[in-house]
Amino acid sequence: MTLPRVSIQTEDFDLSAEITALRRENKGVGAVCSFVGTVRDRNEGDQVSSMELEHYPGMTEKSIEAMVDEALRRFDIFGARVIHRVGLLQPLDQIVLVAVTSAHRGQSFQACEFLMDYLKTQAPFWKKEETAQGARWVDARVSDDAALARWGITVANA
Repeated sequence: MTLPRVSIQTEDFDLSAEITALRRENKGVGAVCSFVGTVRDRNEGDQVSSMELEHYPGMTEKSIEAMVDEALRRFDIFGARVIHRVGLLQPLDQIVLVAVTSAHRGQSFQACEFLMDYLKTQAPFWKKEETAQGARWVDARVSDDAALARWGITVANA
């Protein structure tokens, strides 16, 4: 069974199972780098009770697949796995997984960071936080755009 590179899902994921599947049967893997993002209970100084994520099915997966293709072109990696959750999430819930395999740690670290920087600014997700002051949409931060720019990618309207 071939593991998909990109999954958009409402259900949670198991980090250990995902990494085991990513490295399965590749004896050349010497490094695995992973990042798991979780929902925080605070943002911009306000208490956050929940976050809801929406996406455009088909377009989102295609966009993230293109990001993975770019990471494979830029870095000497064997594979990558990206899972992003959608729907209603609570503080402490896992929201995103980026995992990368390579022969050596440096390429895995770089590719993982590249994919996360790209996801934060370019992936077509819409995030809405619920706070005591009401619901609000969340935009990418200027620091996220700056992180992406160091890879030579500039954000339109930035």
